[in-house]
Amino acid sequence: MKEIELKYGCNPNQKPARIYIENRELPIKVLNGKPGYINFLDALNGWQLVKELKAALNLPAATSFKHVSPTSASVGVKLPEKLKKACFVDDVDGLDDSLLACAYARARGADRMCSFGDFISLSDVCDVTTAKLIAREVSDGVIAPGYEPEALEILKAKRKGGYNIIEIDPDYIPEEIERKQVFGITFEQGRNNIKIDADMLKNIVTENKNLSPEAQRDLIVALITLKYTQSNSVCYAVDGQAIGVGAGQQSRIHCTRLAGSKADTWFLRQHDKVLNLPFRSDLGRPDRDNAIDGYINKNEADVCADGVWQKYFTKQPEPFTAEEMREYLNSVDGVALGSDAFFPFYDNIERAKLSGVKYIAQPGGSIRDDLVIESCNGFDMVMAFTGLRLFHH
Repeated sequence: MKEIELKYGCNPNQKPARIYIENRELPIKVLNGKPGYINFLDALNGWQLVKELKAALNLPAATSFKHVSPTSASVGVKLPEKLKKACFVDDVDGLDDSLLACAYARARGADRMCSFGDFISLSDVCDVTTAKLIAREVSDGVIAPGYEPEALEILKAKRKGGYNIIEIDPDYIPEEIERKQVFGITFEQGRNNIKIDADMLKNIVTENKNLSPEAQRDLIVALITLKYTQSNSVCYAVDGQAIGVGAGQQSRIHCTRLAGSKADTWFLRQHDKVLNLPFRSDLGRPDRDNAIDGYINKNEADVCADGVWQKYFTKQPEPFTAEEMREYLNSVDGVALGSDAFFPFYDNIERAKLSGVKYIAQPGGSIRDDLVIESCNGFDMVMAFTGLRLFHH
């Protein structure tokens, strides 16, 4: 097969639409459903991400994509009990026996609000445990190099039999030159096939040069995630997973703030006050996510207020005060931060510190590098200059 016709492009008015390849067969097969234009964009970007994570760290990897940027990405590291509860997977038998399922649970659980209706990419053959996790979340589809027979049947039953399931040839290598059209004009460039690994982190420019293997792993996760995130972008990572992605912002500090606020929410979801919220038994997972986000971030309606809490809880929760949250976040340390371009001002470092950042990887090259390094030294951070910009559009 050399082409797949699509119902429409990015929007219903954009017809005709197809994906195709010249001079060879497509490396993908649609096993179920009818993926759309944006589904394929998410699938192919996400597949590249997890394939690179697996190659770099030799662990199964998963990512959750929405609108051509990852909400998170993770490698297969077992989850502590509190994180299992925060990710709604504490009831899953055999989770620890599947590192692929652990990777997916982390990727889907990092930013559950943004992952709603996502497209999933898996580095390894989808097993039954991973399929069971996917089956109970709101999702558009999944791409993987293969599926165990029982796992495939579980996924085929999702969305009344219409769930999008794509299989990709893991040995497929695209052409070195890539092209796309904008306004009838063709753009051409070499593929961004730079290898991201620990060698990229050797140029440590801060006084503190103690970069642990775990920190190297987390910085690699952050950098590979950024490679497939719409720029400008910043990524916070810890424990083998991205916990906050700030994508598509025009200002670097806005990237850092956005990703930092997502990382903060990820940490605060594991606070005992949040883990012990008295949810109504009839409340679905998406509604619980909305309530938790409102409880932590004080959104449009106060979920603890009279006349509101009854929608979510069996009894009125105690408010989660700003002082309690700040005290909890002040205990966080060891977070890694990657940036797809240099930090032009030290305010990014100050914001990163509020989310427990200890390790930073960025290209360097700003005229204010000395001020950024000085700020890192003041917080005893470790910062490596990679010399590599990772813009993605």
